[in-house]
Amino acid sequence: MKDELNVQDKSGAVLAAALTVHEPAAAEGHFTVECYDAEGRLKWSDTIDNLVVTVGKNLALDTYLSGSAYTVTGPFMGLVSNVGFSAYAVTDTMLSHPGWTEAGAINAPTYSAPRKTVSWTPASLGTKTSTTTVFGITGSGTVKGCFIVFGSGATSTIDSTGGTLYSAGNFTGGDKIVANSDTLNVTYATSL
Repeated sequence: MKDELNVQDKSGAVLAAALTVHEPAAAEGHFTVECYDAEGRLKWSDTIDNLVVTVGKNLALDTYLSGSAYTVTGPFMGLVSNVGFSAYAVTDTMLSHPGWTEAGAINAPTYSAPRKTVSWTPASLGTKTSTTTVFGITGSGTVKGCFIVFGSGATSTIDSTGGTLYSAGNFTGGDKIVANSDTLNVTYATSL
């Protein structure tokens, strides 16, 4: 008897891997606003998830990625009035924002001029947060939201059309009524 043994060795492997990492970066911002009456009692608080407009994104990208010895002008924060409000648009600029008006001088409510300069804490975990910005209300009215302007030509003058609009947005809980001698404490956080 003759025994035969057929020995075969086979092996195979398949490697499937995704070689790309997808981490989108979108400019986003968030205002937090608290309103206190003349006696320091909290009247209301609300938030704003704002629109970062195209010119604001462009200026931020140009200064982040190709700026050299860049000095920030501003940023300045202002309030949006409900007077003549219809909408924000990604195409809004400080020179042309037909769907909204700035509060503070011509449009109610008024507040102690000028626009407020925004100061920042160091960035952490992809977010940069402002210190509290304080608006002293000097004339009653309805506040729709807030905006930020910075860059070349930006000034703290209320109703100035100079500079680059970065962001604007409305309160998530609707329009807010303020009275003379109220104080609005506003913080802003932006992230990529």
